[in-house]
Amino acid sequence: MKQKQQVGILLVLVLVAAVVWLWNFHDKPAKADAPSIKDDQVIGVDNPQIRMDLIERARRTEYRSSGRNPFSPVQAPQKSAPSPNKKTEIPGPQLPPPPPPVTLPANVKFYGFGTVPNGTSRRAFLTDGEEVYVVAEGEIFLKRFRILRIGNANLEFEELSSGRTGTAPLVEEQGGPSQ
Repeated sequence: MKQKQQVGILLVLVLVAAVVWLWNFHDKPAKADAPSIKDDQVIGVDNPQIRMDLIERARRTEYRSSGRNPFSPVQAPQKSAPSPNKKTEIPGPQLPPPPPPVTLPANVKFYGFGTVPNGTSRRAFLTDGEEVYVVAEGEIFLKRFRILRIGNANLEFEELSSGRTGTAPLVEEQGGPSQ
């Protein structure tokens, strides 16, 4: 195609686009989509003025705690009103002492940890003096303990029978001179 023909076709296309654009906007009547002021409802308030007396009363209110911690699931003990005739209080029932912390058997020692190259969970190395155990996180050890977390300095475990948790420190034994 020659340059004159290309310019002619361009002018015809621009002219057609202008006619279509004008035709599209010329025939549409203007519509008001927004509601008119006449349609607005008046708010049904008796007195729309600010009640400064209520604001001042709320500002002067003082918070008094009931003694309960809102972030604790344990309820606060009920307060009993002290009687003026009562000088000495009778102690309530004594609670039994808490059970001793959970520990691994005395002969079992946590002496190291490692990871498998494919990126699975850590493995703990435990020994009872005769046998070495390699246990992963979540596995059961000696049919009594579940390994919860293997850390750099300790091992967290759960006793299956009671559900109590405990920790065992990493034991670093000094190697003696080799013979």
